[in-house]
Amino acid sequence: MSSRKRIGVVGVSGYGGGEILRLCAQHPDVSVVYAAGESSAGQRLGSRFPGLSGAMSDLTIQAFEPTAIPDLDFLFLSLPTGASQKAALDLPTDLKVVDVGGDHRFVEGWTYGLTEVTGPATIAESARVADPGCFPAAALLALAPLVQRGMVDPQGIIVDAKTGISGAGRGGGSTFGYAEVNEDVSAYNLFKHAHTPEMREAVSRMAGGKPVSLVFSPHLVPMTRGILATCYARGHINTDQALRAAREFYAEAAFVRVSDSPPHSKWAQGTNLAFVSYAADPDSQTIIALGAVDNLGKGAAGQAVQNMNLMLGFAEQTGLELVPMLP
Repeated sequence: MSSRKRIGVVGVSGYGGGEILRLCAQHPDVSVVYAAGESSAGQRLGSRFPGLSGAMSDLTIQAFEPTAIPDLDFLFLSLPTGASQKAALDLPTDLKVVDVGGDHRFVEGWTYGLTEVTGPATIAESARVADPGCFPAAALLALAPLVQRGMVDPQGIIVDAKTGISGAGRGGGSTFGYAEVNEDVSAYNLFKHAHTPEMREAVSRMAGGKPVSLVFSPHLVPMTRGILATCYARGHINTDQALRAAREFYAEAAFVRVSDSPPHSKWAQGTNLAFVSYAADPDSQTIIALGAVDNLGKGAAGQAVQNMNLMLGFAEQTGLELVPMLP
């Protein structure tokens, strides 16, 4: 009898759900036995993802019904924000769940799932984990070593981030078509992006509960995937001190790389890696913290699988030791 864990993916039609499926398809310790999707219900999984083979390819995509899912060891919820809150209440209480969407971040009963900040041991002990947003994953990983050590002021942080189009999801609509986004860069949701309160709450907790002032400016750039977050903060440190703090902070982290030079979003493409770097100007007391991730990797599906590994007792890197695609 197979010792693989039985896994389900809800929202398999979307970019995040599809990326979870890709990662789980080559994971040595799990088998996807349940796939659910709204627009693709009734289709054979292999017709939706022609690269699949074997039993997974022959699965029929189900309409998601929380009270009628099969016997599973683990479930991924990859639904638009607002769609998983009620559904999660109807899931079996003993089922381990990661919510990739935004409904359960900093909600009682759910653990915030940015592993390197929350801590692997805390994730491993949790039954319900909420993945961070893609922008917070990039920004918080860059800021965490400095904020937690009190090296920067949590007041007056500015996060300026660029993202690829897949961050809008498959249901992004006609405004994200090729003709609309090619040869164009645009800011959006200024002062009202859903990830702003998430970042403020996370930074406040990292700073020991201190009040936080953080402004977030997201930009859409004409690439498929990737995020580069450029974070500005104030502090009395130089570049070498910032880099040293990050290397110490992430000394045991499996997926964070500290770079002497500013990272590129493409360095992380197709992986769960995150790259961080720093530059400081002591004269102006300004520190720039840079974070680069794949928005579908460390910003969504890769982070979700990393959390699953810990929650199921696997080695953290299992199925995620991937080499970035270059070019």
